[in-house]
Amino acid sequence: MSRPAGRGRPVQWRPDRRRTDPSRLAAYDVLRAVREDEAYPNLVAPRILSEARLEGRDAAYATELAYGTLRQRRWLDAILAACVDRPLEQVDPPVLDVLRLGAYQLVQLGTPAHAAVGETVQLARTVAGESRSRFVNAVLRRVAATDADGWADRVAPAPETDPAGHLGVVRSHPDWVVRALHDALRADGMPGWDDLEDLLIAHNSAPEVTLVARPGLAEVSELLAHPGAGAGRWSPYAVRLAHGRPGAVPAVRESRAGVQDEGSQLVALALARAEVDLPEEQWLDLCAGPGGKAALLGALAAPRGVRLTAVERAPHRAELVRQAVRALANVDVLVADARSAAERPGSYDRVLVDVPCSGLGVLRRRPEARWRKAPSDVGELAALQRELLAAAIAAARPGGVVGYATCTPHLAETSAVVDDAVAGGQVERIAVPPLLPELDPQPGPDLRLWPHRHDTDGMYLALLRRS
Repeated sequence: MSRPAGRGRPVQWRPDRRRTDPSRLAAYDVLRAVREDEAYPNLVAPRILSEARLEGRDAAYATELAYGTLRQRRWLDAILAACVDRPLEQVDPPVLDVLRLGAYQLVQLGTPAHAAVGETVQLARTVAGESRSRFVNAVLRRVAATDADGWADRVAPAPETDPAGHLGVVRSHPDWVVRALHDALRADGMPGWDDLEDLLIAHNSAPEVTLVARPGLAEVSELLAHPGAGAGRWSPYAVRLAHGRPGAVPAVRESRAGVQDEGSQLVALALARAEVDLPEEQWLDLCAGPGGKAALLGALAAPRGVRLTAVERAPHRAELVRQAVRALANVDVLVADARSAAERPGSYDRVLVDVPCSGLGVLRRRPEARWRKAPSDVGELAALQRELLAAAIAAARPGGVVGYATCTPHLAETSAVVDDAVAGGQVERIAVPPLLPELDPQPGPDLRLWPHRHDTDGMYLALLRRS
């Protein structure tokens, strides 16, 4: 195996803030907001960067520091635990945040020790005071004395005897997540540890932003004219944005296009391509927030003369759906519980239910998520997922198609849920891969997308026809 290469509140202690590198200080503020306020980095980081007046390379560096440190927390803590003379739980949380930032620079980014240690000690002086900065200096000098390979030998289980434990440490994932991902890869014909390691590496790499040109509202060529744009890999409506802000694209501001991962686009596309034998009138999107799939489905439905009802229980997420579909006249947004929201049970031609899940397929986008999930969450979610799929099946007309989607590959949330529904006798499986000839051939009837193989989010889709 290879080795590892909300809201925030202002801190109180900052007597010499002007002498501290603003990018490192902004990264610290993101970590603090995530820790103290349980903030989402993708929501809090833009505000912190704006308040710090960081742009371009400085903003990119602050983002890399914050997101990278959040992703690599287990790996960094294993190293720091070997360099601190007390349990890490006894280190003051602000100081531990600073130590993680410093260790990330040293071990992962390869920043020269004099720069990483010196700047991080100054950061500690700013946010925690002089005495704690000396503690940070001593610890980081111990970290700098050993490279990544040496630390892997010291703090991780041997890959020969405990491959899952080794990868959990050096690729910084909880052990239960490592095991769940390995099981899912094996079920998809990828049983080796190398495939698993490639997947974990992908989770630790920031993805490009992907746009969707909603058909009938925007053309791919229009998006490709934007600086930094390139063609998508799989979806005919996708455009990759290597740099620049999506909000700077006029079509995105006008909701004629949107930010949407290619995996999410393929889910909507497969559902819309499945054969339905009677004239169509009404589609249904359950659990529609934040609205990306609803907008693409609505755009695909419009030229067929079909209306789409998008259902979302949370009012603030329903508002996001309204914003996403505001350029479409054939979409209605309903605030309701998806389990009882179908206005005409047994009459919808196509039904999508993109269920709440553990989110193990989008860890590269949500660096904090792997530390906020627990195995017990999966059991609770699986019960809800079965209820939602049952509601989707009940909403479909005989001969209609139901799409069950998740952004996790966990077997208990994907094939196990669908297998139970098929065993109930009301539905039969439809093979998804033939509906997506853009992709390489896939085993099995369901769609499984992988970050390390497809450079998409880890999406799952099963299509069912109501009998």
